[in-house]
Amino acid sequence: MSSSPYMMMFGVAEILLSQIPDFDQIWWLSILAAVMSFTYSGIGLALGIAKVIGIGTFRGSLTGISLGTVTPAQKIWRSFRALGDIAFAYSFSMILIEIQDTVKSPPAEAKTMKKATKLSIAITTAFYMLCGCMGYASFGDFAPDNLLTGFGFYNPFWLLDIANAAIVIHLVGAYQVFCQPIFTFVEKWASQRWPESKTITKELKIPMPIRGFRPYKLNLFRSVWRTAFVMLTTVISMLLPFFGDVVGILGAFGFWPLTVYFPVEMYIEQKKISKWSSRWICLKMLSMGCLMISILAGTGSIAGVILDLKVYKPFKTTY
Repeated sequence: MSSSPYMMMFGVAEILLSQIPDFDQIWWLSILAAVMSFTYSGIGLALGIAKVIGIGTFRGSLTGISLGTVTPAQKIWRSFRALGDIAFAYSFSMILIEIQDTVKSPPAEAKTMKKATKLSIAITTAFYMLCGCMGYASFGDFAPDNLLTGFGFYNPFWLLDIANAAIVIHLVGAYQVFCQPIFTFVEKWASQRWPESKTITKELKIPMPIRGFRPYKLNLFRSVWRTAFVMLTTVISMLLPFFGDVVGILGAFGFWPLTVYFPVEMYIEQKKISKWSSRWICLKMLSMGCLMISILAGTGSIAGVILDLKVYKPFKTTY
């Protein structure tokens, strides 16, 4: 069946949710997305463990997919793309400030965010390592790109349905968490650029039918701009439905500049770390090492997209 109708349904849902004016008003959606993430990760991990127990052995090898199953070039590209997939999982620094702005104090917002960041990185790493390792141990060289949607597991079908529903709900929430800061940035810039325009600045208060809810603030520019943005990203998704490769590209290009380079440079400036000191050299080596990882990951992911395009027809993706 074609995947395009499902992508369009996802886009319609995002158009509606994108009309929520402020980042702090989607806290409930963020919590729901986090719960769904634990749900499908837990199901995938449990199914992997059950399959390993069922076959009585670990499939695969420490060196990854065997040559013969893939060519040496394909193995290199896939290894590089995997770096991009991993980097994408840690490319969340661009929304940390937005989240920190919604945190209550005391204690100080920065202290709360430090604890939250350490805890989230530890949990994320543990879950992803377990899911990745158990998935590979279950299927070996023929591990699907996505354990839950790549037709690796078939039974119990009801549990897989729950997992896939959790994935959809998680992605609906994750889209908003990442896009709301972009929406806010563009709208603030537009209001400063054209402060006299009523189209951009005027808001109409619409009473909500549900008791206890604040009136909805309708703004013409906000509604049109956010709708257009979601429609554009939906069309791009339908044109490039290569999930693993696209995630690798996004991870590669977003990881080093936003998660490593700018934070490191700001830390050096804030702490007044002198040039060529041992700490300065170590921080620069860390930054350069992560730059190399991003370059390799981007190369592998782009190579994967090029290979996918050889057998691809626009809007004709089927499963």
